[in-house]
Amino acid sequence: MKPKAIGQFGTKLTLTCALALSPLLAFADSKPAAIKIGITTFISGPASVFGMPAKAAADLYLEQLNASGGIKGVKVEPIFIDEGVGSDRLLSEYRRVVQEQQAAVMIASISSGNCNTLAPVAEDLKVVNLLWDCGTEKALENHAYRYVFRPQANAVTEMVSSVIYLLQTKPDFKTIAVVNQDYAWGRDSWEIFSRTLKQLKPDVKVVAELFPRFGASDFSAEVSRLQVLRPDVVLSTSWGGDLDTFIRQASQRGLLQKSQFFLPLGETSLERLGSAVPDGVLVGARGDHYFLNPQYTNDARHGQFVNDFKARTGTYPIYSAYHMVQALDATVAAYSRAISANGDKWPDEEQLADAFRGLEFRGLTSGVRIRPEDGQGLEPQLFGVTAASNQFKFKVLKDIVLINPDGVTTPPGMKTQDWLGTLSPELITEIKAVRAQP
Repeated sequence: MKPKAIGQFGTKLTLTCALALSPLLAFADSKPAAIKIGITTFISGPASVFGMPAKAAADLYLEQLNASGGIKGVKVEPIFIDEGVGSDRLLSEYRRVVQEQQAAVMIASISSGNCNTLAPVAEDLKVVNLLWDCGTEKALENHAYRYVFRPQANAVTEMVSSVIYLLQTKPDFKTIAVVNQDYAWGRDSWEIFSRTLKQLKPDVKVVAELFPRFGASDFSAEVSRLQVLRPDVVLSTSWGGDLDTFIRQASQRGLLQKSQFFLPLGETSLERLGSAVPDGVLVGARGDHYFLNPQYTNDARHGQFVNDFKARTGTYPIYSAYHMVQALDATVAAYSRAISANGDKWPDEEQLADAFRGLEFRGLTSGVRIRPEDGQGLEPQLFGVTAASNQFKFKVLKDIVLINPDGVTTPPGMKTQDWLGTLSPELITEIKAVRAQP
């Protein structure tokens, strides 16, 4: 009987201790050993020239973050998904990473078409999703998402700013042509740009609207058409390998000397294109994400990132790398905010999502604010003119200016097309492009 009594007492003591410690055990269990973050980017295909620098930036960022202890002591494990596999497989992989691998945050995507597809899926899965690079305003506009946010500007801010910059820099042009990729971004960005241009300078004539397929390798038809038309301005909001190929082929036939080229996303291609780009091309950077941004020449963190990125990849960071870091910075800031609001306890998915709304943080360049009304990020836009440099073997930007997002972004609750219809030519002088200074 004695051994049995001791055994019963031991069992009761163990149970009592377990019950007493259960709140502490529950708290310990609430803080994970690691969190998984799913990241979509183009790893294969022609768009990989844009997607792989973003992956390199993520690898670099997360290595340094984990080396310093992670997020409040929790390490971050990235799971990369290739956007180059096509939309159907991407969607399947996205679901698998959330449902089977239990990703706590998804950073998706580059393609505007993919963002339009994945945003409602994230909402259905109740997982935080950051639209880390895509520009389409339609991904958020007129949606009441709880879990979907964009930690950078959208196409409206970028295109309205682009029109204002063009009109302030080259006010006397009469004709314009566009060469854009035939998918959501190419069509939507031109729709916003052309509508804004019509509102601000209605006498400009659009002489050609050319939409070669996404991933095209031959632009001879488009170049020949432009050579015949000779528009005052040639606009292309294309990006990645498509933009590189178009500019090389246009340059070989002297087209860049015959018309004023304006490339609102051209910052990403300058190093790859080298001498194919002449002086005098107008270029944008989608945000103020430029490794030679004069405002951050003496900024220690920015300078260290540029040096580390160059050492790892052999190239300078482009805006996709900045956007990736910006999304990761937003994630870290949101976790810190949510933990603080939750009494220093690890947040659940809903608490984390709430922390993104109205979040203010800084990436590598200017500070960003995510609007609480719709999850849309606000940031300034950088533009400049290509020029030769003794330091670099490719063209850099001079006469760099910044346009703030106020007044060039659709207000919360409005439809973009309705808002664009309210713009007037006075906006050209009301919006001030500010020279970037060290």
